[in-house]
This record gives sequence, structure tokens and C-alpha cells, in this order.
Amino acid sequence: MKERIFKLGTVIFLILVVLLVLIPFYWMIATALKSEAEALRTPPTIIPVAMQFRNFITALELAPFLKYFFNTVIVSFFVVLISTTVSVLAAFAFSRLEFAGKTFLFSVVLTTMMVPQEMLIITNFATIAHWGWMNSYQALIFPFCVNAFHIYLLRQNMMQIPNELYIAARIDGLSNFRFLIKVVFPQVKSSIYTVMLLSLIWIWNTYAWPNLVTTQDSMRLVSNGLKNVFTQNAGVIQYELQMASATMVTIPLVIVFICFRKYILSGVVKGGIKG
Repeated sequence: MKERIFKLGTVIFLILVVLLVLIPFYWMIATALKSEAEALRTPPTIIPVAMQFRNFITALELAPFLKYFFNTVIVSFFVVLISTTVSVLAAFAFSRLEFAGKTFLFSVVLTTMMVPQEMLIITNFATIAHWGWMNSYQALIFPFCVNAFHIYLLRQNMMQIPNELYIAARIDGLSNFRFLIKVVFPQVKSSIYTVMLLSLIWIWNTYAWPNLVTTQDSMRLVSNGLKNVFTQNAGVIQYELQMASATMVTIPLVIVFICFRKYILSGVVKGGIKG
């Protein structure tokens, strides 16, 4: 009896968690389909009275959405590419190679996970400004090229590969790089996909940094570019158009997650097996 009550309580708790996650998405989509008057109505309507699919077209017409989207795709591509490459190489070095200060350096990497990103904004901004990188792709890409958690996650996966394989490969004359490509990569590819998606979400949703280093509208991303586009001269915010834009921005991430969900779940589970 106690076991059945526990299972029922677990199910109810999980349903509540799912609702808490899904309600903001539903509200975003519902608001995107409302008219301007209905979006400002108090109390708000739960279900749109008349579906306004035109809001999506209007949002594309009023805002340089495609330009923001193009910038976001370019920045995301290079962040994912560089960040994943750095994470894989660093994780392989910490898991297989022997060099002086290895344990200390890995401890330093783990320590950086405790530092809030907001504390690094001032020093990063001073560096970017000194190098003359304001309003450039470099300023939007390079601060996101290293992620301590991704290195840790991949290193944990690589530690699960028997060291005997590495020793045998080295005896057979296999280089470290070829061992990484031929042996390690197939074993940890699910975690690499996870790291890639986490990097994509990280840069796709970031707001503070792009808003700080981009003063030209042509260099803004969707996260900060759409902030003030749908505000009228009287200060009235067109929430229905903002939510329509937010929906179009969110859909690509949802599609990517659905396509790679089995790799992501597998990678996270494997990463937590061995310390």
C-alpha cells in the first residue's frame, strides 16, 4: 500500500513539474495568436478568441528578424564548433595523457565552474574593447569558446574507456589523435552531441553579453535585437508580436532537441557513472 501511494505521489509530482515547464511555452504561443487588444486585456484570456496567425508575418515585416536570425546562426555555428573542439581535446588530455600539473590544472578547471559568469563580464568587456572588437562576430564568439562543465562531462565519459585499449593502441603505433578519432569518439559521441546542444542553447539564449558588445543594430542577435523592436512611440509594448518572434526563435531549438534527445539523455547518464 505504501509503495502504491509513493508511486502515485511521484506521478503527481512529475505531472506538476511538467505543467510548470509547459505553461510558459503555452502562454507564449497563445499570446502570439492573440490580437493586440486581446493581448492587453485584463484579466487575460487563456485561449485566444480569434487566432491571429498574421502576427508571425507582421513580426517578420516590422523587425529585421532575418538579420538577427542570421547573426545568431553564424555565431552559434562557430561557438558550437570551437567550444566542442576545445572541450574534446581538453577532456582527452585530462583523461588519457600524462603531464606535469595535470591534477592541479583539472582542479583549476573545476574551480572555474564555481565562478558566476556575471563576474567575468567586466574583464571580458575591457579586453574586447581594448582589442577593438566591439560590434564584431569575434566579440560574440570567443568568450563562449571554453566551458568547464563540458570538459568535465566529456572527461568523465572518456575515463570509462579501459586504459588497456590506450596502451595497446600506443604499442601498435597509433597516435593520440588517431586513438581519439578511431576509439574514443565512437564511445563518447552521445556526450559530444550533448555538449554541442548545450553550447547551442547557451549562446542562443544569452542576452547580457550580446547586449553589451553590440551597439549597432546590424550585429544584434535575436536574444537582444527583438527587445525593443515592438514598442510603440507611446511606450505600448506589442506583446503579441514579441511572443510571435519568441515562438519562431524557440522552434529551432525544440526541433534540434527532439532530433538528438536519445543522444543527450545517454550522454548525461554516462557522464555521471564514473568520477
